[in-house]
Amino acid sequence: MSGVEPRIPFTIAITGASGAPYAVRLLEQLCVAGQRVSLLVSSHGYRLLATETGIQSIGALREAVGGRAWDDLITVYDDADRGAAPASGSARSAGMVICPCSMGTLSAIAAGSSRSLVERAADVTLKERRKLILVPRETPLSSIHLENMLKLSRAGVVILPAAPGFYHQPRSIPELVDFVVARILDQMGVEHSLGQRWGAEQDT
Repeated sequence: MSGVEPRIPFTIAITGASGAPYAVRLLEQLCVAGQRVSLLVSSHGYRLLATETGIQSIGALREAVGGRAWDDLITVYDDADRGAAPASGSARSAGMVICPCSMGTLSAIAAGSSRSLVERAADVTLKERRKLILVPRETPLSSIHLENMLKLSRAGVVILPAAPGFYHQPRSIPELVDFVVARILDQMGVEHSLGQRWGAEQDT
């Protein structure tokens, strides 16, 4: 894995699909890696954070992730500001992750409809041929959901469902969260030490 240039920010978006713990852990690990982040949180994303993690504000999210690292690495943008840096293809970006990604957001991206900064940033990521990773959490999936995912996959988007595995015999919810976050970080090209890789025990 070649890795990414930490000084070039990743755009990370949190929307209203269930899975707030994945987003919090992803931000924590990006700070551990010293990776700059442009953070976008939709109104439903804020509601999700409050419901699933008890995080009621951006200040509380800062404390949960780590205050000093947050201040050094994370820049927060208002989802209503479609003129912010992530909305422009001229702004440097290492790619974008929407975690979790609601089906409404996924549908808007598939249709090329950008009603918010999150959706505009995803549209820009696609047009600039940068990596776009969507982490949906929905079940069951309708034919419309699947068609939208296929359309985006054909456009080069990574569809990474929040579906943890069990072959590593997890004993806690954080281990299940780490399983998914590790896969996201791998797709981003960010080094991490979350869990043991398959076959690693034979290599030691």
